[in-house]
Amino acid sequence: MIVAIVFSGIAWGQQAKADGLTGSAGRGGQLYRRYCVYCHGPHGDGAGENAIYVDPRPRDCTKALFKCRSTASGMLPSDRDLYESITRGFYASGMPSWVALTKQQRIDLVAYVKTFSPRFKQESVAAPVTIPAEPASTPQSVQRGAELFAKVNCWSCHGKEGRGDGPSAATLTDSKGNPIRPYDLTGGTRFKCGSSDQELYRDLVNGLDGTPMPSFSDALKPDQIWDVVHYIHTLQHGGTAIVIADSDQDK
Repeated sequence: MIVAIVFSGIAWGQQAKADGLTGSAGRGGQLYRRYCVYCHGPHGDGAGENAIYVDPRPRDCTKALFKCRSTASGMLPSDRDLYESITRGFYASGMPSWVALTKQQRIDLVAYVKTFSPRFKQESVAAPVTIPAEPASTPQSVQRGAELFAKVNCWSCHGKEGRGDGPSAATLTDSKGNPIRPYDLTGGTRFKCGSSDQELYRDLVNGLDGTPMPSFSDALKPDQIWDVVHYIHTLQHGGTAIVIADSDQDK
């Protein structure tokens, strides 16, 4: 009871907005303690009593480093980003979809999650990264994407055939030092932050904060990022991997 009172006192000042609704951290705290605390912990640090059984480990919300964002690498997520994460959940993880909650309840949870990090009071949320119009996917763009996949070392984590078995895969850790595996991009898999071309482009540009997945906004031009998107989606839908010879990977 004392813990609940303290949490509510901390929470009341934070709000969130999405879908025309305004979230209340006070109400969100009640929902968090009912549904979320067992994995994410009472302090939002990902150290709940069930956390050791979850792979990958639950998100530490205190650092405000979130994977799925419309904003650039290192920037705070928008309320909409957090709302979508709660709504959709994360495929192939312990984080389920909470679409069964009402929209109001989900935006209330967003407001409460924001109380875990002082960054939400200290920093402004940046504008979403612009996603340019997508060019047509062609055999030529897929080939270029395969060459770029090799050139910028995507294969070192994801493997030469995109199966998540690259030479660095076994050594990767998240921002808290917990082991984390790179994604298997093949065989009809769904991606954690959405599987549309635009969502995959966004993730390549922004990176997935808190994980080893970097932003490629400096390494690749927009048209090159689209080429990589087209190649990855070829793998996703059962296409044959285009393995670039070792001698070609430094071109």
